Parts: sequence; C-alpha cells; structure tokens
Amino acid sequence: MISGYLTLETGESFEGELIGNASDVCGEVVFNTSMTGYQEIMTDPSYAGQIVVFTYPLIGNYGVNQNDSESHIPHAKAIITSEFCSHPSHFTLTNSTENILLKHNIPCLTNVDTRELVKTIRKKGTVKGIISTRKVSPKPSLNDTQLVDLVTSKEIRTYENNGPHIMLMDFGFKKSILHYLLDSLCKVTVVPYDYPLEKIYSLNPDGIVISNGPGDPLAVSNQLKKIKAITQKFPTLGICLGHQLIALAYGGKTKKLLFGHRGGNHPVKDVTTGKVFITSQNHGYVVIDQTIDEQQFIVTFKHVNDGTIEGLEHRHLPIITVQFHPEAHPGPMDTEYIIEKYINLLKQKMGVMQYALQ
Repeated sequence: MISGYLTLETGESFEGELIGNASDVCGEVVFNTSMTGYQEIMTDPSYAGQIVVFTYPLIGNYGVNQNDSESHIPHAKAIITSEFCSHPSHFTLTNSTENILLKHNIPCLTNVDTRELVKTIRKKGTVKGIISTRKVSPKPSLNDTQLVDLVTSKEIRTYENNGPHIMLMDFGFKKSILHYLLDSLCKVTVVPYDYPLEKIYSLNPDGIVISNGPGDPLAVSNQLKKIKAITQKFPTLGICLGHQLIALAYGGKTKKLLFGHRGGNHPVKDVTTGKVFITSQNHGYVVIDQTIDEQQFIVTFKHVNDGTIEGLEHRHLPIITVQFHPEAHPGPMDTEYIIEKYINLLKQKMGVMQYALQ
C-alpha cells in the first residue's frame, strides 16, 4: 500500500493508505451507516459516481459471494474505510473484496479517520472529493444524466413467469427488486429508462415498477411527461428515485438533503397507524412536503429523524411510492409487505384474486 489522500472541494484533506487503483478518482463523497452489506452497497447502481465512506470500522472481513451483488459490476467510484481486511473468512465467500476492487480498478483509501470525515460531511454537506497520491483539488465528474445513462439497461430482457406481467423501468435497478418480483411469480420485462411510450403501450404490462437510480431526479426530467402518462394507465410502484420522479410528474418538487439518507437503519413512520419500520435507504434528494397536491396524493410515510416524506399513495389511481427500499438488501425486511401490497393490487385490477405465491 502507498500513502493516499481524500481532498474535499471545501479544502479539508484526509490521509490514508491506498489499495488498488492509484489514479486520481473524483466523485461525490457520501457515507453509509450499515453494519453489514458492503458487497450490496458497492454494487448498487445508485452509488454510481460516488465515493462511499463506510462508517462501520471494518470492511472486507467476510469477503464477497455469488449471491449478494446488486448488479454485475461495482458502481461505486471508490470506497473509504477505517480498517480493511485483506484475508476474509466466511463459509459462503468466493472471492476477497480486495480482489474485486483490483479487478475493477476501484481504489480503497483505508486507515482513514472515518469518524472525523463523516462529521465533516454532516457539517459541510455532501461535497465532491478526489482520492489521489497527493493533495489536489477535485475535478469535474460525470453529471447525473450521464450517470443514469451509465447504469440503465441497454436492451430489453424478459423473465417469464406465471403471474402478473410487470415492466421494470430501469433507472439503475437493484437486482433484489427483480428477484423479489420473480419470487412472487411475476413475469418481468426490464426496459431502459428512456424506453418510448408507444412501445410501453405495445408491451401492455399489467403494472409498472419505476426503479431506484443515481443522482438528481431533475437530471431526467425529460421523462416526467411519459411517467405521468403511464401512471394514469397502469398500476405503478415507484421505489427511491422512482418515488421522486412520480412526485415530480404530478407537480411536486424535490430538494437535496445536506448529507442524505444512506444505511440500513432508517426509521420511518406509517402516518396512519403510527407504526415505525426500520428501513434500508440510499438517496440524497427528497420530495418537498409543501409541494404535494393533497387533492391527489396522501403522504403515507415520514422519516422519524427529520420528518421528510417517505411514501405517497394516489387518492384515485393505483399508484404507490416509497423513498426507502422495501426489498432491503442490505437491511431489514420490515417493509417487504409494500411489494406484496402492490402485487395484490395488480391481481385485483386484473380480476384475478388467486395466484399461488411461493
């Protein structure tokens, strides 16, 4: 290992040791508070363009396996850890985290004071940074539209099954969303986020899921007219970025949080029952409460810590949105019933009350 530095655009610099790629790497510096799940986090397409700081002190200790990746490659630009384990031990491991980083030219800056770094991000807000072997200023990186183009599907893929046909609009979906739908016996067709409206109509799905994805939802505002059109025709579930896009399509507005919600321990409250669920989250933007048209939407969930909107339901149309990840991975499965609720909604609309879910 060689000495390396993370330099923030606000001027602060943090020293550590570099593993893997020693070339300069720029990105938005964010932190994740999950205690496990670094494999899922590194491969989550929503982290495209970002340098991920792990607040849990030891990363890499159980290696990586064949089942937990959320896409076929890591999407994080780089990772930062307090301590990194190069010799993992776990009965399911098939490779080490270090080998994966080396294979994909992803740098890890380790032996960093991550506590102080996260305190700085919480105070200054999410900022751009550069990992380098010297102290230099961050350079421009990909914009948010380019990030969605980077992670979306390049072709249509259909997964046959016996249940309702769902079209998954891919803004950078997590594999576990697809797997949950398939495990519920849904037929799923994955399409790129910019798939034309007339072709969506020709597919004639029973329902549509609008996925998570990286960056600012306004970066893909050219999709809002299409999203409003399909939500008025097909039962729709919006997850994370999908939640924000549906809100924007109906006249809502979004804003950037100071440092985002990223981790597997975020409490959200069902505003109707008062019940609190612990959720997995990964987003830097939220829907602004006062911009929601209450004649059309009901706010269903709010974040316990800061009161931000975590879910919406349309009063007349079959539209459900959540800011958190009901499929979790990594994180608790408290809210997986959201997907089950959506699938049952599809069955009712189809007039089919019984599907053998396994």
